[in-house]
Amino acid sequence: MCGICGIASREGAPDAERLAAMSAALVHRGPDSGGEHFDGPVALGARRLSIIDLAGGDQPIENEDGSCVVVQNGEIYNYPELRRELEREGHRFRTNCDTEVHLHLYEQHGPAYARRLRGMFAVAVWDSQRRRLVLARDRYGIKPLYYRDSGGRLEFASELRALPRGEIDVDALEAFLTFNSIPAPYSIFRDTRKLPAGHVLVWEERGGLSVERYARPGPVAAEEMRDGDEAELVEELRARLRDSVRAHLLSDVPVGVLLSGGVDSAVLAALAAQETTEAVHTFTIGFAEKSFDERADARRVAERYGTNHHELLVHPDPLVLVPALADVFDEPFADSSALPTYLVSQLAAQDVKVALSGEGGDELFGGYYTYAADLLADRVAPLARLARPLVERLPSSSAKASFDYKAKRFVRAAHLPPLERHHGWKEIFSPDLRAELTGGGASFDPVDVYRARYAQTEGADPLARLQDVDFGIYLVDDLLVKTDRASMAHSLEARVPFLDSVVTNFAFTLPAKHKVRGLSKKVLLRKAAEPLLPREVVHGRKRGFSIPAAAWLRGELEPFARVTLSSDTLRRQGFFRPEPVGRLLDEHVAGAQDWSRQLWGLLAFTLWHERHVEQEPPALRSARMEALLA
Repeated sequence: MCGICGIASREGAPDAERLAAMSAALVHRGPDSGGEHFDGPVALGARRLSIIDLAGGDQPIENEDGSCVVVQNGEIYNYPELRRELEREGHRFRTNCDTEVHLHLYEQHGPAYARRLRGMFAVAVWDSQRRRLVLARDRYGIKPLYYRDSGGRLEFASELRALPRGEIDVDALEAFLTFNSIPAPYSIFRDTRKLPAGHVLVWEERGGLSVERYARPGPVAAEEMRDGDEAELVEELRARLRDSVRAHLLSDVPVGVLLSGGVDSAVLAALAAQETTEAVHTFTIGFAEKSFDERADARRVAERYGTNHHELLVHPDPLVLVPALADVFDEPFADSSALPTYLVSQLAAQDVKVALSGEGGDELFGGYYTYAADLLADRVAPLARLARPLVERLPSSSAKASFDYKAKRFVRAAHLPPLERHHGWKEIFSPDLRAELTGGGASFDPVDVYRARYAQTEGADPLARLQDVDFGIYLVDDLLVKTDRASMAHSLEARVPFLDSVVTNFAFTLPAKHKVRGLSKKVLLRKAAEPLLPREVVHGRKRGFSIPAAAWLRGELEPFARVTLSSDTLRRQGFFRPEPVGRLLDEHVAGAQDWSRQLWGLLAFTLWHERHVEQEPPALRSARMEALLA
């Protein structure tokens, strides 16, 4: 796991000091070593977190004759098989590191070589003979890659903090207010873009830059769905998950598991424990608020498999934790579960360099309440419309996913078309509230990003199409961003075994009945987990790594929120009108409405702007970095 950066210029040789500054901004992603490569119009930089081939895997890495050079952020799990194949073709390897396989596979297949890779990666290959630079991002978008193309100069990096800042992209801001994150290809800065998942960018010295898709995981056509014996499907799923976990344990350093207590991370912990000879390290975060605390379920799994279990009970200190998150995230990001992910990563980094995480299980196997609502809506929409006036009068609770919160969301969107109501159940700021907040109407509709993805799966199962929207947008631009930044802030590599073609290709063929039945979710996955886990975990209520944000904003966080979102600050920054912000905060504190997700978003943007725009982006230093420096 590393951080990568680089410059490609048609206007003279890249500046060495500029590359050094870019690399220094990413040192938290790779504190073990750093390297640079300069060749005519191209300069490449890498920061390394040593996981595989500890002695010989420093980057950049060259091929046999030095004509191709690579830097990579990520891990390639099928590199032993690819290496054997390439050696039979006559390629000679200098290292035992997975990064080197990019070079020889590129020589064999050209820029489209990435489709052969099983793993997570953002990679840059400089081909000095053809005078072209190839950037590629894994098919699931697990690893990030930003780029800025300004005339004859291209700069790229693993994080936005290593690139020049610029004007705020008002469309990206509109998307942030809608989703609490910013979907690819947008970034918060107008001149910088994210390379989308499953895409390759090719820059050529003699002119031209192209971005093309090489892979698009997604649902099969409805007639191609599998409808075999359920018992056989259960066995196959368990075998595929075991295969993926075994591959994701490939490492020359110990691997742990971020254990939330839910079925996704619990099944990873169970399989990891069965596939290793030594006790697996497991890590769990807990809260005093019982509806958010999963320590008991996590402990059941740890005890069953004799893991080396670590727990942390979180007490919110807003003056420390919330600004720390603003430092970590290089563009506005407001998924409040980033806070426990950040803390559990900090806990894990004390003992391991690599940890497995359960992202992707919900999107693939039907884990969200919204999927059950999607299937119910058409039948109960008329009743929901009649019940709405009564439901809207329910008092706001601070409990997680409370009845009043879900009921209000359901009745407000049940009558809409499938995609619009699916979004409506998750929407942060509505169009009217966004207009009130910013003082004007935007011409850009962020939901068009969802509509474009949805249109690509016409002919697939209706529920699978909605899952695919979450899989390609929410998972990539929210959950995976959260996991990557929160873990790498502590120099910890997070791996996601659910996002492996062995698992995803199977999940995409499952009919809705194997995912959601009535209010039961993850039907097939839970059946596959039954022999592995305690019943309380398999059939327990979903919590996930969440925080009691609603309660905190009515308690410990209220004074901090009022200071951070003061009229003076909002007017100075110039993006949000103070009056509606103050009203949202007052209504939330009074219990009239649950505006916790909206207020968390406003806090996230305001603090991000202070730390990344109004001043130089902060340098991140992990405990592992401090130990190396000492």
